[in-house]
Amino acid sequence: MSRHLRPALLAAPFALLASSVLAEPITLSIANFGEHPQLNAVADGFKAEILASGMVEGTDVVFTLDHVNFDTTLLPQMIAKIDSGNPALVLAITTPVSQNVKNQMGGKGIPLLYSAVTDPVAAGLAPSWEAGEANMSGATDALDLDAALAFARALYPEAKTFGVPFNPAEANDVATVELFKTHAATHGFEIIAIGIDNTNDIQPRIAALAGQADVLYGPGSSLIQPAISAVAAAANEVGIPLINTDPGLVHEGVIPAAFGVSYEQIGHLAGRVALRALKGEDLAAIPPQNPAAEDHSVVISRKAMEALGLAIPASFDGCDCIVD
Repeated sequence: MSRHLRPALLAAPFALLASSVLAEPITLSIANFGEHPQLNAVADGFKAEILASGMVEGTDVVFTLDHVNFDTTLLPQMIAKIDSGNPALVLAITTPVSQNVKNQMGGKGIPLLYSAVTDPVAAGLAPSWEAGEANMSGATDALDLDAALAFARALYPEAKTFGVPFNPAEANDVATVELFKTHAATHGFEIIAIGIDNTNDIQPRIAALAGQADVLYGPGSSLIQPAISAVAAAANEVGIPLINTDPGLVHEGVIPAAFGVSYEQIGHLAGRVALRALKGEDLAAIPPQNPAAEDHSVVISRKAMEALGLAIPASFDGCDCIVD
């Protein structure tokens, strides 16, 4: 499919996209940062939403999936490869990938979607929370941070300090810390921000929080989440309970609790935006799509809590959110 056919194709009625009259299926390219359960779930949700529309994989649509194993130096090469494949649309997963996709492909008239981005405005991917950009919109993983603090207060009623490890070089991480500070006083917390520039910093900087932070929170950071096992190990060593956005290690009894959004649902949200774009809708008219309240979930590990000498408050009795 040649590049000069893209605008005509994208402006066509959606029925044409799913019709057998197309000589070849359209290509939807997924640019991921690396292999990680949360990020993979975004890709899975995206594909599921597209196929649920009635499009048939291999006949109407082909998905390509590339990642750089969290190596930012490889992003330009990956994006050039995606661009050379003449995709009808590109889904970028995480902030660094989305920013690079925009920089390299933003002027080519191809619909570009971001996903798993906490604050697309701060990241320069959207002009505001009320609008998209020309040929770019998407779905965020914007957690209800006020609700996250309320959960931390309920689970750890005696806690006073709330530590947030973050990457100072990532706009979304900085924005997350600031949002936590905005809501902290309402729940009786003081926020302690722990700047982590690379994974080698994790153990010593978390260890330095002994006696300073009463609880830690693992944000949806492109640096922190791939290394969350190291964060958990360091936190457990100094006896600080960790609340993560992803429940994986909670189910394994490594992390005491998780409060986060379903990343598969984020993929579904991005897929809905993609379908609108493929029908010819202007992405500039589609604002960032945020997870709804029902897209958040809570998981508490009895094993991990007991390992830290902590009891689960009676307020969680019957919550159907506790795993052994």
